[in-house]
Amino acid sequence: MRIYVPATIGMLRQLLDAGELAPVGGTAFALTPALRESYTSGTTEELEYAALTDAARASLRLLAVDTDRGGSDDKDDKEPPRRVVVSADVDDVTLRPDLDDSVVKVSGPVAMDAIAAVHVDAPEAEDAVLAAAAVIDDADLGDEDAELALGDVEDHELAWYAPQELPFLLELM
Repeated sequence: MRIYVPATIGMLRQLLDAGELAPVGGTAFALTPALRESYTSGTTEELEYAALTDAARASLRLLAVDTDRGGSDDKDDKEPPRRVVVSADVDDVTLRPDLDDSVVKVSGPVAMDAIAAVHVDAPEAEDAVLAAAAVIDDADLGDEDAELALGDVEDHELAWYAPQELPFLLELM
């Protein structure tokens, strides 16, 4: 099954170093039967994009937690605020429609050889990413301004990178 794992730039660095990615809480997103049923129409590609978008929103949550923790005072030590989604093909997932239509749980780390692609925001999305990460919970609660901020960040398409491009991508960060 193709899964979409929400991540951060720091998690990509760990992936490169360790050769595997541990999804936070084992959580990933996928085109599940529940997601397919929640749409009245749509091609497989469109529905997979919906799962990827859910993972990108979850990446905002990871960024919000990193921002809340503060981190280093040295600006050079801070990772750029970008949404990151890692696409991978794995067999061992558990559907979790009780959490959301596209949520799946992964039983362990995702090996580098299972990764199909890495999706990352371009630098021009950083301001929108920061604004959306700050209000992601408010958007869930129906705050209209927060939903607009979320819409602003979702206007930025994630760039696609092959797994072998990961070292070069991170070098440019």
